[in-house]
Amino acid sequence: MIEGGSPIHINAKEGEIAPIVLMPGDPLRAKYIADNFLNNVKEVCNLRNMLGFTGTYKGVKVSVVGSGMGMPSMGIYSWELFKYYNVQKIIRIGTCGVVSPEVKIPELILATSAYSESNFAYTYNECNERIMYPSKELNDKLISSANEQGIKMHIGDITTMDVFGPYANHDNLLKRLPKDLNIIGEEMEAFALFFIAREFKRQAACVLSAVDSPFSDIILSSEERQTGLNDMIKTALEAIIK
Repeated sequence: MIEGGSPIHINAKEGEIAPIVLMPGDPLRAKYIADNFLNNVKEVCNLRNMLGFTGTYKGVKVSVVGSGMGMPSMGIYSWELFKYYNVQKIIRIGTCGVVSPEVKIPELILATSAYSESNFAYTYNECNERIMYPSKELNDKLISSANEQGIKMHIGDITTMDVFGPYANHDNLLKRLPKDLNIIGEEMEAFALFFIAREFKRQAACVLSAVDSPFSDIILSSEERQTGLNDMIKTALEAIIK
C-alpha cells in the first residue's frame, strides 16, 4: 500500500474537499447536484474529467464527486478521498436495476448490505468475504430523512456486479443470489465503497434510484436517468445535516 504520497486521480487542493462527500457515478450528475442544490459552489477537481465540487447545503459544507462506473473506479476515488483528503463519510447516490418486483421505477433503495461475486476484496488484501455493510448511523439518518420528506424508500440488500445489469443473464443471476439475503436491487459500486470505508474505519452508505426493471415496461431516457433523481439527492442532502 502507498504510504504518504499524493493523490494520483484527484487534483483538489488540501482543504478543498469537505469531510462529507456525496458520490454519484456520473461526473455530470455531480455538476447537476452542485448547480441545483448547493450554495457557494466551487469546482475543486476535474482530472480525467471526473468532476468534483464543494459548496454548502443549509450551511453545512459538502462535496460531491463522481466515482465513475464499476468497482475499480469507485475503489480508486473513495480510497484517495479517505486517504489524502481525510473524508469521514461518503454516501453513494446512484442508479440501480431491480431484482424484486416489489420495487417500482423510480422508487428508492437503501442498501443494508452489498453482496458481490467479484474478486475486488481478494485482490486488495486477500479478503474472501462476499458481503460488505454500510454505516448503520448513516443508514438511520437516510431513513429518517426519507420519512420526514414522505419519500418512499425500500430497505434491503443489494448485489454489486461486474456487469451492467440489463446486459447480464437475469435468470441466472437470480438463481445464484444467496437465498438468506433480501436482495432487491443490483448495481456496480457499493461493495467496493463499503469495503474501502471499512479499511479506513470511515462511514459509507448507498441510496439508489431504481431505473431498470425486468418486471416493468417503463424505460427511462438518458436525460431522465441523469436529472430525474431529485428524491434521492434530497434524501442524501437532508441526511448529512442531521
